[in-house]
Amino acid sequence: MNADVRGKFTVVGIGPGDPELITLKAARLIGAAPVIAYHAGVRKQSHARRIASSLIPSGAIEEELRYPVTTGTTSHPGGYVGAMAEFYESCAVRLSAHLDAGRDVVLLAEGDPLFYGSSMYLHDRFKEIYETSVVPGVPAFAAATAAVSTPLVRQTDVLTVLPGTLPEPELARRLADTEAAIIMKLGRTFPAVRSALEAAGRLEGAWYVERASQPEERWLPVADVDPSSVPYFSLIVVPGDSAPAPASAATRLRQESLEESSVAEPVETTSERGEVLVVGLGPGPDGWLTPEVSSALAEVDHVVGYAPYVNRVPQRAGLQRHASGNTVEVDRARHALDLALAGERVAVVSGGDAGVFGMAAAVFEAAEDPAYADVRVRVLPGVSAVQAVAARAGAPVGADFAVMSLSDRLKPWSVVEDRLRAVAGADLVLAIYNPASRSRTEQIGLARDVLLEQRKPDTVVIVGRDVGRAEESLTVTTLGDLDPGSIDMKCLVIVGASSTRVTAAGQVWTPRYVR
Repeated sequence: MNADVRGKFTVVGIGPGDPELITLKAARLIGAAPVIAYHAGVRKQSHARRIASSLIPSGAIEEELRYPVTTGTTSHPGGYVGAMAEFYESCAVRLSAHLDAGRDVVLLAEGDPLFYGSSMYLHDRFKEIYETSVVPGVPAFAAATAAVSTPLVRQTDVLTVLPGTLPEPELARRLADTEAAIIMKLGRTFPAVRSALEAAGRLEGAWYVERASQPEERWLPVADVDPSSVPYFSLIVVPGDSAPAPASAATRLRQESLEESSVAEPVETTSERGEVLVVGLGPGPDGWLTPEVSSALAEVDHVVGYAPYVNRVPQRAGLQRHASGNTVEVDRARHALDLALAGERVAVVSGGDAGVFGMAAAVFEAAEDPAYADVRVRVLPGVSAVQAVAARAGAPVGADFAVMSLSDRLKPWSVVEDRLRAVAGADLVLAIYNPASRSRTEQIGLARDVLLEQRKPDTVVIVGRDVGRAEESLTVTTLGDLDPGSIDMKCLVIVGASSTRVTAAGQVWTPRYVR
């Protein structure tokens, strides 16, 4: 058929349930459509059709797209995913017949079509074949927020929309990291969602809203909800106003200490002397987190660090998280010291061991400020990346070894080259941190060339990437064959000494003795 006579496919958002919340544009398109399609649940009437029933023309062809399964079990060989993929494909075939015959099709979508909506799957199939468009609708969370008459966000508040199907620890972490939140997809997930809210310290002030804008609408505090009564058509509103107030005392004390730094009198506080714990989380797996660090993290009030490391700390009630970028180490340290100065219990977290190219040195650097004279800094060790990679390879650092970073952000490259030559000349095993990054792609190749000035090309080299994580890989090669292009910021490189050996099984070790 000529594409010029094909019908147009339009996905129309019809809002959360109240027919009066259907937009004028949506109403106009529904009223003029020759074909109306809508989804329906297993053994249930279509909510979408019920909402828009008064607008559907009497002569319109109706296509009910009934789901074969919900989130329960299915006998389909492809499981739930396979059953749903087959369902959407069959829906596309049915609606394509109308479009190819020149009939426009309007697909009704509850709430907003592209906000957790099933209609997006058909839209994705059709957008490259037919003329398509989407009419936005009032999302359920907007109606729910209106129901509880509470501002969701103000000024610079951050709003996060979360599915209740997330793992409970991840849900708790994200709730703790945002001012306001909407939690969708409740039903059977409600008990875990409630537990996550409690762990994040966000249970108080959170509202449960059921069937927003519909005649059966009800709302009440999440803490008062009977878990057995929660249907799928429900959500939770966590207003930004319910977020814990940031600790402002630390900032005030920091300012006071700066203002009084010209006098010899010590800074006085009403709190006990604070302490900053600087802890290493290990290279990745929870099993590499030491019991000492786990105990410390269970007792502090604040966790400060680079965002990916802060994200690894389990959320619990009362814990405040302070995540920041990767190049603001001293500012991050000052923030932790400010909190401790106000009497707060603070942990600064690092990946691996905090004392090996981690946050420990940055905290001590910031603590040189006399304003922090009353703050104690204590470092708790962790498994370092070099230990993890070496253990995976065998025992390459069983003898004398050196550890270096190739980053020239805090030192000139000439210093790096001088130290590489010194290590090569001393015939030490060398562990190389930060071998490359998005902006530093040449250093590892330069380092290889410097080492080859004094080391043989057959010197053993180990490249560990994401060691301890699902994407882990370990490569044993030689200095001459090392491909700089294969090295990225997720790698740690170990260059062996002249005595380093590889066993028949491919394990690497360095003898403790020198002959």
